[in-house]
Amino acid sequence: MTQKSFKYRFYPTPEQETLLRKTMGCTRLVYNRALAARTEAWYERQERVGYAQTSSLLTDWKKQDEFSFLNDVSCVPLQQGLRHLQTAFSNFFAGRARYPNFRKKRNGGSAEFTKSAFKWRDGKLFLAKSSEALDIRWSRAIPDNAIPSTVNVKLSSSGRWSVSLLVDIEIEPLPESPNSIGVDLGITSLVALSTGQKVASSKSFKAKRNKLRIAQKSLSRKQKGSNNRHKSRLKVAKVHAQISDARYDFLHKLTTRLVGENQTIAVEDLAVKNMMKNRKLSLAISDASWGELVRQLKYKCDWYGRTLIVIDRWFPSSKRCSSCGHIVDKLPLNVREWDCPKCGAHHDRDINASKNILAAGLAVSVCGANIRPYNLKVKRQLQKTRKGRKQKPKS
Repeated sequence: MTQKSFKYRFYPTPEQETLLRKTMGCTRLVYNRALAARTEAWYERQERVGYAQTSSLLTDWKKQDEFSFLNDVSCVPLQQGLRHLQTAFSNFFAGRARYPNFRKKRNGGSAEFTKSAFKWRDGKLFLAKSSEALDIRWSRAIPDNAIPSTVNVKLSSSGRWSVSLLVDIEIEPLPESPNSIGVDLGITSLVALSTGQKVASSKSFKAKRNKLRIAQKSLSRKQKGSNNRHKSRLKVAKVHAQISDARYDFLHKLTTRLVGENQTIAVEDLAVKNMMKNRKLSLAISDASWGELVRQLKYKCDWYGRTLIVIDRWFPSSKRCSSCGHIVDKLPLNVREWDCPKCGAHHDRDINASKNILAAGLAVSVCGANIRPYNLKVKRQLQKTRKGRKQKPKS
């Protein structure tokens, strides 16, 4: 069984909207107070406060007259918020994330309901404390006999309501394909494939950049705290939502096609955060969303029985000749085509890189070969940076 989330838009009634906004506000309040309590306990008394202690604090808060309104909403989203805070701290202590931040009202909100806080009857969803079913726009059907285990209601910063239904379903693997492909990620073309095909980026941000500039310029003129500023902020958020929707739609269609046509897919492991420090390329890199593309490839390959191979970032895919294996010393970014000095083969930079990525990926899958450059230091060995500080070894 595989857990899969189905996301839909819905349009609440005035009563439902009031209840949901109140629930999200209470969830945000409990989350922020628990975060403040855990932070204060550590910095003042060096004590670690866990989920059990914050749950006891929530019980005490409900008994106070100041926070009596917490009893007006379902207790499940409040407890789920505390569990999410515990997960955030676990990721922080494990080095996988930064220290948790306080939640803000202007970013929208969310509330998670488990089985005890909602009812699923005849394809209709009833949330706790509400007698009416949600008016959901069923853009796609849920598999037969699938019952949601968790429901997540979200209000985006643009004012759109959405609900995600998490269900356990069986996903049938796709028929095996004889094709294998190497994928080189880029800016001018989002992906260059080892078959010789290039797919241009959607450039969703560039298409809406002028519209976003006008909306942000109008927002900057509004007085803080005024109703007109709130309306302008919603307009800016809606433009951002349009950009995000176009980008995700393009990436989903591309990754679904790659997974459907190929049995083995090889990609590079890029240090996107480091590359974003380049001020001249950061905008184009963020608009390309390489990380999201690789993330979609990973879970779709797991779903449909495909193999995804991630090549080490230090592998010289662009500087290596795909015909004879010769590696040139330097290859600046402005050089898009080059001739191999050893065999004389003419290469397109991106297509050549994708072919090398595919060859390296097949070598790793067959015999587990080491595809690191020979002049690179051994794995697990610390390397000094320019400032003399040590950084974590590459895994």
